[in-house]
Amino acid sequence: MFFKTTLLAGAAALSFALPAMADITIEDAYARSSGMTAKSGAAFFVIHNTGDTDDRLIAATSDIAKLTELHTHKAMADGVMKMMRVDEGFAVPAQGTHALARGGDHVMMMGLLKPMGQGDVVTVTLTFEQAGDITVEIPVDLERQDAPAAMTMPMDGTGMQNGKMGN
Repeated sequence: MFFKTTLLAGAAALSFALPAMADITIEDAYARSSGMTAKSGAAFFVIHNTGDTDDRLIAATSDIAKLTELHTHKAMADGVMKMMRVDEGFAVPAQGTHALARGGDHVMMMGLLKPMGQGDVVTVTLTFEQAGDITVEIPVDLERQDAPAAMTMPMDGTGMQNGKMGN
């Protein structure tokens, strides 16, 4: 009886000592570049956290680029969208999601070591604060047309003009 009580007490203490792990899955992933001669590309996907602990994507590495970073787009005071590195990463709430999408948060791959061709697969390792490293095989889809409406502008001269929509 003493052994059983000690074992249960030890297991309970150990469960409090171990960090809570988030349950992370990656869905709807795709990567793209602007063409076969592009020097950079990006990956987009939805992060699902089904755990009871908040997590944060804090880094990414890729087998296809010299440098891989977490990036986002922000509207500057002059109305121009600027892409920038996000050092703090992307929060993924417990029981929630965080979408990386064109025109917003994304994984940026700079200094491509080879062209990204339609149907190729890019290996990306995502590093989370709680869940640790998760390696994802991401298909290249150069034809996908799901850019946010704000990033889709007509080519007839009525698009962005000095940060304002023209007519």
